[in-house]
Amino acid sequence: MKVRFWGKEGRFSGFKRAGVIGLALLLLLSFSGCSSSPQTQGAGQATVELKLAHFFPGSHPAEVELIQPWAKAIEEATNGQVKITSYPNQTLLQADAIYDGVVNGIADLGLSCFSYTRGRFPLLEAFELPGVIYKNSKVSSKVAWEGIKQLNPAEVQDTKLMMVFTTGSGDLFTKVPVRSHSDLQGMAIRATGLSAQTLQLLGANPVAMPQSDAYEALSKGVVQGNLGPVEVLQGWKHAEVTDYLTITPFLYNTLFFITMNLDQWNALTLEVQAAIERVNEEYFEKVAMGLWDKQNEAALKWAVETHGMEVIHLPQEEADRWISLVSPVQGQFVSRMKEKGLPGQETLDLVKELAEKYNQQY
Repeated sequence: MKVRFWGKEGRFSGFKRAGVIGLALLLLLSFSGCSSSPQTQGAGQATVELKLAHFFPGSHPAEVELIQPWAKAIEEATNGQVKITSYPNQTLLQADAIYDGVVNGIADLGLSCFSYTRGRFPLLEAFELPGVIYKNSKVSSKVAWEGIKQLNPAEVQDTKLMMVFTTGSGDLFTKVPVRSHSDLQGMAIRATGLSAQTLQLLGANPVAMPQSDAYEALSKGVVQGNLGPVEVLQGWKHAEVTDYLTITPFLYNTLFFITMNLDQWNALTLEVQAAIERVNEEYFEKVAMGLWDKQNEAALKWAVETHGMEVIHLPQEEADRWISLVSPVQGQFVSRMKEKGLPGQETLDLVKELAEKYNQQY
């Protein structure tokens, strides 16, 4: 709608024109003075919608207890400027494609395991090496996240890491008892990647297969055991097809990451970034670092009380023997890193130093 101002003789008055323009400018300046820049307060900014890909089922604690409340906390901390939608169960990306999918912008955020793309993160393998004792997932998570922040390796510079947390140590659950090194000789054990190499050194026969196939393989006797976190006993029902659990807090550890596309991160204001970092720190400490402890404890209780599983603790002398037998994996890691020009020995020393520190604390 056009508003016209007419003079006494029916024509637009020059005098009034000047007055109206001046008034308009005054009002414009007045309104401008009342508003704040989006870079300082974020007022009036459009909501940034982010997609997060992961492979856990929608009912898994990783989704229910971590991702959903963490995403909600970020939305609240950023006054609604950042909203995260989760895509669980590989509905957006396959587990082994999640990190690269975040790099390439197929997903804005991703949760997966570094070990699913072995070789892509050579230095980070130090945190999964056998022979290092982790009392629980709190210990291994603190070691991994603190160590990675100290190292700041080049291999993770193509995304913005939100946090890293772990399963903690994995144990052997078997159909026949494993009370000593001799009991393990020639036994077919489901394992993949670094765990398979570790079991070979102990004299077992590692059989590679996804966790989803292990129940049937155990029930049919294709394998006699599995190496993994205790939560598998309940989550994957392996307590139904195994009878013995040998505690081995020095054979297994798996690192999970939550990471963000670097361009998306850099597009956020400094205030929003700071708010997200505060939420990350809170949820790592309160939820993520102990998430697998809760699952492992519940699963062990269920396996013992419901299925009568026997828990076997190796005598210290026997445990020391196992650690000695798998120690070559550490030496091989250092040699590989040296060939790549990476600080393998320094990284391994840091892992052991942090493990000793946090085993005493937790």
